[in-house]
Amino acid sequence: MDAQQFLADFGHIANAPGGIGKLRKLILELAIRGELLTTPDSATDARNLLAEISSVRAELVHAGKLRRPTPQPDIEASELSFTLPTNWAFERLGNVCEIVRGVTFPSSKKQTSRASGAVACLRTSNVQAEVDWDDLIFVDEEFVGREDQWVQKGDTMISMANSYELVGKVALVREVKERATFGGFIAAVRPHVLEPDYLYLVLRSPYMQARMRGTASQTTNIANISLGGMRPIPTPIPPKEEQSRIVAKVDELMALCDKLDVQQQERRKLQNNLRQSALQAVASAISPHELQNTWERLTDNFGRLFRVPEDVDELVAALKNMAVRGLLSLPSTSTSPVDEVVADCDNLRDQYIDSGLMRRQKLISVAESEVVYPKHWVIAPFDKVAVVIGGVTKGRDLRGRDVVTCPYLAVANVQRGFFKLDTLKTIQIEKKELSKYLVKEGDLLITEGGDWDKVGRTAIWQGGVEDCLHQNHVFKARVPSSALLNEWVELVFNSGVGRDYFAGASKQTTNLASINMKQLRSFPMPIPPLDEQQAVLPKLDALMKQSFVWREQLERKQRLASLLADATVAAFTGIAIEQEEESMKAPQTELIAPLRLGTTPDIKAQAPLATILARHNGEIGAKDLWQRFGGEIDAFYAQLKAEVAHGWILEPAPAEMREKPADTVST
Repeated sequence: MDAQQFLADFGHIANAPGGIGKLRKLILELAIRGELLTTPDSATDARNLLAEISSVRAELVHAGKLRRPTPQPDIEASELSFTLPTNWAFERLGNVCEIVRGVTFPSSKKQTSRASGAVACLRTSNVQAEVDWDDLIFVDEEFVGREDQWVQKGDTMISMANSYELVGKVALVREVKERATFGGFIAAVRPHVLEPDYLYLVLRSPYMQARMRGTASQTTNIANISLGGMRPIPTPIPPKEEQSRIVAKVDELMALCDKLDVQQQERRKLQNNLRQSALQAVASAISPHELQNTWERLTDNFGRLFRVPEDVDELVAALKNMAVRGLLSLPSTSTSPVDEVVADCDNLRDQYIDSGLMRRQKLISVAESEVVYPKHWVIAPFDKVAVVIGGVTKGRDLRGRDVVTCPYLAVANVQRGFFKLDTLKTIQIEKKELSKYLVKEGDLLITEGGDWDKVGRTAIWQGGVEDCLHQNHVFKARVPSSALLNEWVELVFNSGVGRDYFAGASKQTTNLASINMKQLRSFPMPIPPLDEQQAVLPKLDALMKQSFVWREQLERKQRLASLLADATVAAFTGIAIEQEEESMKAPQTELIAPLRLGTTPDIKAQAPLATILARHNGEIGAKDLWQRFGGEIDAFYAQLKAEVAHGWILEPAPAEMREKPADTVST
């Protein structure tokens, strides 16, 4: 693919999902391949620069300022994946810079505030797009064993141990805001003679990122890049005077990407506003004629208003709200069956009270509502049309009782309009309580609490699980009258009307919310004539199916756009854009026994925990080992698993490992 073809496809890349990020990677890749600028005829040869670097390194070794490097073999042609301009050269990374690993210290020795004799210490969290100098820890200066372990201007800090998607992340030290060292999970890449900005550019490139990750050892949730894996990587080196030109051009193009990113965000914001206004106009229509006009405007501009699959979700929500407000069906000549519904509900409630399934409750009034419904509909408190029953409480003392063990529905099992039954748990109840807490086909299950936008989730139980109960955080509602459809009630609760009510009525903490039975019983339930219920539900279902088709089309369009962008980049550079992997979670186990040394690792092996054990007669407590390791708890467990797998540390007995509560995992 030539440059002309690339320019023709530029828009496809930029507008694809994550397209700006792909353009940034493409710019970096072209820069390090010498394809971003035309090299002038007067340019020198990079081999002269390599000779200068070699001379400088030799002088530093002679002066005792640099340890004698381990000789590395010449680069073989088979190691190279692309060619360079004739006056460029490949050289191994370790021959053009120093890679200095950070200091190690016991976790107990790190401080979050300044103290006498302590110095600032950078961690992996400080390696962002720029070095973050605000969130620092402090350690005793005595842990800095070598002069090269002080942060220097021009260093590129690199995350050496992290999750796979973050390992290899780099940041250039443009200024040293205070005297600082750096921890053992990051390293400083310090160039000799090379322009620091150019080396930083190389280390960010897809080529170098892939090569570094390719050398990493990986455990369950942590990837570790070794110094021995980094040093041999063939690195593209341009003539010295070309490096600053390349950096300037990359900065210029990255600034253009920034502007393009801002333009896309502004366009997206405008598009969102237009779409929401169009949907609001449809939802606010008060006559069939107005509804037809606003709907036509929406559909005529569908392609402009709905660009990503998530946009269709707003349309689905609007359709549900319209259905609940009577805007998707023609007014019926029938009257609301509220009297029949209330009578049937009263009869069922009396039966439950007589049989001891529930106690007589105080009368409840309907909650206020500003929603406008058709005039021939009736609004009644939910308590008048359904019998609401609380669920079984966990943790009761049932010793000596005649009990039975049954599966039960918890909040996580009840979604909006469906159930997730792959994680059903069981609970013991007294046999005489089975009829009270049993869920029957047709029951409405309504969540009491959860995240603020998940309160009041409702689904109709379809059966399929024998003797299934419901927990006390899930309400059960039975609508006994055939004149009020369960599907209508489910739709109302899951619509914006229901969600707004529950969100407003719920008791909210920092990130959780809950409703009580009184608030559920007082919900203002709209009751249209039965024939309107029967007419609107299939109509809404048809519109929902069409919306899902549109969503699938947009998803397919996004996938094709992404594939086209990746193919364009690959055709132009020969590189493939990596797909992001999901973040891996920390292990949920906690060691409570001593750890013992197994097979002694080779001196070159990356076995810091086994090394510590060897220094302490081959045995040490897990907590003490972690503190001496000096890293984050997640990295400690990952490193421990790796060394156990190699046999360097003996496998702990099963009884010596226990489950760790989720809220105590360090992050």
